[in-house]
Amino acid sequence: MSDISLNNKQKKTKIRRQKIKDFISLLINHRMGKVGVGVIIFFLFIAFAAPLLRTVNPHQSGNAVEILIPPDGQFWFGTDDLGRDVWSQVIYGSRISLLIGFISALATILTGTLVGIIAGFYGGIIEEILMRIVDFFMMLPALPLMIVLAAVLGPSIWNIIFVVSLISWPTTARVVRSQILSLKERPFIEASRCIGASNSLLMFGEIFPNVVPILFAEAVIMITEAIYAEAVLSFLGLGDPVRMSWGSMLHFAFDSGVMARAPWWVLPPILSIILLIVGFSFLGTAVSDVLKPGYKETKGL
Repeated sequence: MSDISLNNKQKKTKIRRQKIKDFISLLINHRMGKVGVGVIIFFLFIAFAAPLLRTVNPHQSGNAVEILIPPDGQFWFGTDDLGRDVWSQVIYGSRISLLIGFISALATILTGTLVGIIAGFYGGIIEEILMRIVDFFMMLPALPLMIVLAAVLGPSIWNIIFVVSLISWPTTARVVRSQILSLKERPFIEASRCIGASNSLLMFGEIFPNVVPILFAEAVIMITEAIYAEAVLSFLGLGDPVRMSWGSMLHFAFDSGVMARAPWWVLPPILSIILLIVGFSFLGTAVSDVLKPGYKETKGL
């Protein structure tokens, strides 16, 4: 009996690995997926290689003659009203956007998945209570609540991550729950029950691997929303004052009153935010297309 169970587990593992390989292959061959992955890799590269890209301390002020200098051979993106290098601010700002995006998405996915799996698997009063909590959070106005919480908690990168995650997890919980309600009635779950599988094994060993592709799509969406939320909160002056981000660059530019006279200070962070969000949006669209039933057949693959 144990040998049969071991063989079944090995077969399931091979099937899952093959599904992951097929998913990645379809994603890479998707036109929008290629563009999205390329953009994301570009920003990941400049974030990790920031010290090697002719950058200086983004908070380092210049002297009087280095204030609001247009782009030239020394300052590729010009300087701001304090003589700080805009190029360095943009490069190091990518780290903050990506950090907030990925950590917020991870926290959102973990919380939403746990709530969704428990609610969908057990049902009954447990599901009712958890779904009422989810409904409560989904009724709250997202942006005003984020602004209020960020203002109350104080300007910090971790507070922004907490605020974004707190607002975003209910959507993931609903998506996961709907999938669990379908998956728990499948024959392979009943077969696992018959051989004595525990509830925890059924939830996280049998059901969870089948919702991973959908979680990947949710994570891409969450990253996009987190990057946008950080830019908005930082622009409003609620970002981390000791870390340079694209949103804080726009805040300083607006606060200085010279936005119209220094487009080289404003355009780089705006274009960076747009480009990174578009990259993740393209990737999200590609993931959604690949997950559609019959996508592989329509492409003749």
